Amino acid sequence: MDAARLPNPLMEVTTWQDSFLQWLERLYASPRLYQWSLSNPLTRWITKRRTQQIFDLMSGFVYSQVLLGCVRLDLFKMLYQKPLDLQQIALQTRVSEQALQRLLVSAVSLGLLESRSHQRFGLGALGVPLAMHPGIGAMVEHNHLLYRDMQDPLAFLNNAWQGHMAEYWPYAHDAQAAERVAQEKFSRYSDLMASSQEFVVQEILKSYYFEEHRCVLDVGAGKGRFASELALHAKHLKLQLFDLPPVLELAKATFQSKGLTDRLSLCPGNFLHDPLPQGADLVTLVRVAHDHPDEVVQQLLQKIHDALPVGGILLLAEPMAKTYSQCPDGPTQTDVYFHFYLLAMGAGRLRTPEELMLMMSNAGFVGLELLPNNMPIHARILLGRKPKCLP
Repeated sequence: MDAARLPNPLMEVTTWQDSFLQWLERLYASPRLYQWSLSNPLTRWITKRRTQQIFDLMSGFVYSQVLLGCVRLDLFKMLYQKPLDLQQIALQTRVSEQALQRLLVSAVSLGLLESRSHQRFGLGALGVPLAMHPGIGAMVEHNHLLYRDMQDPLAFLNNAWQGHMAEYWPYAHDAQAAERVAQEKFSRYSDLMASSQEFVVQEILKSYYFEEHRCVLDVGAGKGRFASELALHAKHLKLQLFDLPPVLELAKATFQSKGLTDRLSLCPGNFLHDPLPQGADLVTLVRVAHDHPDEVVQQLLQKIHDALPVGGILLLAEPMAKTYSQCPDGPTQTDVYFHFYLLAMGAGRLRTPEELMLMMSNAGFVGLELLPNNMPIHARILLGRKPKCLP
C-alpha cells in the first residue's frame, strides 16, 4: 500500500466532546436555526450578542484608533479640568468641528467620554483612568508600532521580530545589540517601562510581605521605578540593581531624585554572559522573563538560584497566560494582546504560571507558590525558594 494513503490513527480518534462540538457547529450554521432564534424571545438575545461580538472583532482597530486619537489630542486631561462643548474643544485641538464631532461621539459610544449638559463633553468611566495615569496613555501611543507591524497579519507572522516594535526593543531579539544601542534609545524605552509599571508595582507591594528580607537584587531594573518604590515601601531594605550600564545611569538618577542613594548598589552587567551579584536574600524579576526565549529565561533562573543564599527567595512578576483549567473556553482577550505584542517585540512569549514554575523547578527552586493578587491583568506573582538542603 502507498505510504501516502496509510490511515493516520491520530486523525481517526474522535472523542464524544469533539462529536458534540461538531454537531453544535452544524447547528449554529443552520439558517433555519438563526431565523428561529431571532423570532424566539428566549434566544434572541444570544443571537444579537454574538452578532455584536463579531462586529466588535471587525471594528476593533477603529476602536483602538479612536482611543489613540483622544490620547494624541490630550482630550482626557483637557476634559478632566472641566466639560467643554464641540466648539471649545475644536479651538484647543485645532481640528475641524465636523471631523472632531465624529471622534467625540465615537468616544462617547466607547465609554471614554460622556455627554453632559448644554451639549458639552466630559470624561466617561473609561476615560478617567487615562486622565489620572500617564502610563496608560503612553502605552496607547506606543501600540501604534504594533498596529503598523500587524497591518498585514500574514506578512507579520512570516516576518515577526523584524518590524517597528522589534526596532524599538532591540535587546529583546538581539541581546548583544543592547550594548550598541544609543543612549537616547535606552532612555526612550526605559521611560516607557517606568511610566507603564505603576500598576505592576502596586500589585507586588500589596501582595508580598518584604519585612523578612534585608537586601533585594532587582534584575533587569530598568529606570529603577519598582526598586525605588520598594525602597520607599520597605525602609529597612538595601537595594542592588542589575542591568546594562547605560540603563543603570537612568536608575541612579531615579534614586537620587528620591534621596535613596545611600541604600543603593549599582551592579552593571548583561545577564546573558555575566554572573549576578551575590549578597541579596531576595531576587526580583519584574516583567523580564516574558521578553526572552525559554533558553535565556532558564539560564537566567539558574543564575538567580546560584546567586541566592540557601533559603533565599525569587519573586517573579509579569503578565501570565491563563490555563485551560482556569479558562475552559481558551485564552482571554488580554492573552491575545500579549501573545502578539511579545511576538512583535522579540523572541519572548507569554507563559502560564505552570510553565514558569516548571522552569523555576528545573533551576532548583522549591516551595513554588502563585500568590493571589487583586488585578492579575497587570501581573501575576510567583515565588520560589532555594532549598536549605540541596539534593
